[in-house]
Amino acid sequence: MIGCIVILNGIQCSEGFCFLLRVLIPFHYIQNDKLKLILKIFFILFCVFIQAQKKPYFLIDSETKVKKKVKDSASAVKFLDSLAQNNYFFTQLKEVRKKGDTTEIIFHKGKNFNETYVKLSDSISDKIKVQKDFFTKNLDSTKKSINKKYIDDGFAFSRIKSKYKGQKNGYPVVELDINKNDKRTIDGFVVKGYTSVPKRFIKNLEKEFKGKTYDDKNLLAINKSFQSHQFVSLERPPQTMFTKDSTSIYLFMEKKKTNSFDGVIGFGNDKTDKFTLNGTLNVNFRNIFNSFETINLYWQRNPDKGQTFDLQTDVPYLFKSNVGLNMKVNIFRQDSTFANVKALPAFYYHLNSRNKIGLRGTFESSSIIDTLYVQGKDYNKKGIGIWFEMIEPTDIDLFLYKTRINAGYDYLTTRYTKDDITSPQNQFYFFGEHNYHINGNHFLNIKGEGAMMDSRIDFSANELYRFGGWNSMRGFNENSLAADFYYYGSLEYRYLIGSQAFFDVFGQYGQLNNKSLNVKPKLYSVGLGFNFFIPIGLMSFQLSNGNEFGNPFKFNDIKIHWGILSRF
Repeated sequence: MIGCIVILNGIQCSEGFCFLLRVLIPFHYIQNDKLKLILKIFFILFCVFIQAQKKPYFLIDSETKVKKKVKDSASAVKFLDSLAQNNYFFTQLKEVRKKGDTTEIIFHKGKNFNETYVKLSDSISDKIKVQKDFFTKNLDSTKKSINKKYIDDGFAFSRIKSKYKGQKNGYPVVELDINKNDKRTIDGFVVKGYTSVPKRFIKNLEKEFKGKTYDDKNLLAINKSFQSHQFVSLERPPQTMFTKDSTSIYLFMEKKKTNSFDGVIGFGNDKTDKFTLNGTLNVNFRNIFNSFETINLYWQRNPDKGQTFDLQTDVPYLFKSNVGLNMKVNIFRQDSTFANVKALPAFYYHLNSRNKIGLRGTFESSSIIDTLYVQGKDYNKKGIGIWFEMIEPTDIDLFLYKTRINAGYDYLTTRYTKDDITSPQNQFYFFGEHNYHINGNHFLNIKGEGAMMDSRIDFSANELYRFGGWNSMRGFNENSLAADFYYYGSLEYRYLIGSQAFFDVFGQYGQLNNKSLNVKPKLYSVGLGFNFFIPIGLMSFQLSNGNEFGNPFKFNDIKIHWGILSRF
């Protein structure tokens, strides 16, 4: 036994006295429990008494008269040494005097030499690739700059050491060396707060960051990955727990309100120039079962009496793996003319937190309701396809994302039941959107979309792509444009008013091809809008007008859209 330390209410007893008492009072030989308890209490109280007898030390700056209390002589020496390490190279001990039970140490710091000649050690010189001897007007900044380079390489507890080496031309010569300590890497994550996240989500986070250097760059990357995450956020920036052998990142998570209701009401004219009311309802139930799942219900009615209904379910981590499942059913009915039903089962793989690639099947059936509708045909389609999606989150709550790319290819076999004809088809699709920050509150939203279907026989009118409306060519009615090939591009200037609203002006150009009608019109759309937060969500108001190039502008073709996106 070398000694012992007893701590009571933060008071630490002297090792020597505690050791002496342990020797004088052999507790293990005492059989009477009451006597043993009394002696132990006496032992602790005596150590406290001895602690109280320690005489305090006061450090007094002879120039400023500032007095600093330290607990013992070792602490006083450490303080004076720290001055010499921080540019007070000529710190002098003036006087030591006793005053009763206290000791006063009078010192003079001298001049703070921040302008110095610097001599670097070989290791530092090789590290930062500079000459070993130079003059600096800011020694503190030089030391911080050197130290940061080591911290960025994972030496979180590195310390620059200064050593006075004499004078030159009236300035001190200071030698700088480094005490790197051990290099730190990220060894794992500890989840606090909302802990019911999918285990695969945490494993993917570890796969991306575990083993990487512990530095500001990776800490910012971890924090950023949560800033616009769809389901979770961080209550505070990532915290770090250091032990002798490991570095753990603590994530204080909270569950986001991710269920949403998105409603849009539109006003415009139909094909007969009759004023009509149309709208869209989009309801999302997300992460109800803490598996990052999504259930989506979508309904839309356009001015030309067409209706769309979508039901979609997405489960991102099947059986705690990186494989996800997406099931979608789409029903489109054009008044009493025809109806299409499409099922799209898909499996996908998470390449990382932002990218995924998948395989999907297509099963589609269309029935002609109106026998006088000769442009359409009954058909059945089936096939397989591949798709890719990339989403980069945004730091701005008013925007859904910073960048989004979605592309796909499908190989289908189409059988026209009445004619008993089977034909292969190829379908291609691309969508891309990016919010580019110009400067200040000025942003530019860039968007493009295109799709093409290819077959050796002509397409029927009821199997063509349908686009136009709020989320595509905004100056046209919802799903009023039909084509076997189309594309459009959009530029939208956005001016942010704080973090609660933005004003936008946009212009769009596009073209479609419809072989069955033998038309290839070039289209344009212009408009403006205003989006702002209210207590129940994000409200959008938009005016737009679209037409074919060469046709006169019609004021009564202006489309008015009003919508609300609410999260709950």
